[in-house]
Amino acid sequence: MAMRRCVFMLLVIGSLIGLAGCSADKAKEQKLEKKVTELEKQLEKKQQEKAAKEDKETEEPKPIVVNVLDPSTKSSIKVINPVELGFGSDNEKYKQELDKWARELAVGTETTPGYDQRMIPDRIDASGNVIKGKPRVILEEAELVTKVLEASVKGGDVYLPLYITESGYKPEDVAFLDDVVVASFTTTFDPSITGRNKNIELSAQAIQNVIVGTGDIFSFNTTVGPSDAEHGYQPAQEIVNKKVVMGIGGGICQTSSTLFNAVDQLAVEYIEWHHHSLTIGYVPPGRDATVSYGGLDFRFQNTAGVPFLIQTIYGKNTLTVEVRTSAAYQSLLKKRSE
Repeated sequence: MAMRRCVFMLLVIGSLIGLAGCSADKAKEQKLEKKVTELEKQLEKKQQEKAAKEDKETEEPKPIVVNVLDPSTKSSIKVINPVELGFGSDNEKYKQELDKWARELAVGTETTPGYDQRMIPDRIDASGNVIKGKPRVILEEAELVTKVLEASVKGGDVYLPLYITESGYKPEDVAFLDDVVVASFTTTFDPSITGRNKNIELSAQAIQNVIVGTGDIFSFNTTVGPSDAEHGYQPAQEIVNKKVVMGIGGGICQTSSTLFNAVDQLAVEYIEWHHHSLTIGYVPPGRDATVSYGGLDFRFQNTAGVPFLIQTIYGKNTLTVEVRTSAAYQSLLKKRSE
């Protein structure tokens, strides 16, 4: 292409010179010759610049990079240079670095929250309206690492493999979920211990009218939230490392244990379940579920086949947890004995 342009330009220039030669005006001929010289220099300069650019691109290829993107915002999370991290020279080390990074991205660090989020269940308010919680979010770490490894050969974009799970119930279920009681359990407490009883009452209110959809994973700590003074919880006795000590929020384990004994009548699957380090009196031995916000949790998955509703009844000296569902679902619900 450059050679054609040169030939064309020389033809044009030759024509100009020929025309100039036909003129008797010597000044015009000199002016044309000067212009020809300038055009030749400009052409030579452009050819040199093009050649230099091609040489540079040949000698310095662009580095291969993998750009990791958030699928919801399309924003870049991290730009990875595979070669710098060992790809091609130490692939095992490179994969270990990716595994570590993916883990931190999923669960978070001390300073940065992770992408993984436990479900905060929806609930029904006093007027029958649904108060929306939050869906479950899981970042599949192994899938992310595999995608980055594949992209490391040629580079490119990789979207985070985020899996979002909404609660497993239908909007039309809401009006009927309190139709029938399918499981219930009651524990008692001393009405004179006001601080502890207040903690039981607050934690019971926090799980009142919570919807647990089919397949949902219920977390007591996530649903109830922090049991601290800022949220109204009071000092009371609690068990820590086989000792009875005073602490803010003592008593909430009676709520979690009462809930356990109610839902245990259904065919739920336990994700996390811990016992106290000492025997407690409000449930039979081995039938307790201790919790501590930021620590031990009580978590179960609804594998009973239908959505259900948790209701609590706080009395003068009793706490009752009922599990309810729609009359249409009652025959479909799986019990523990089945």
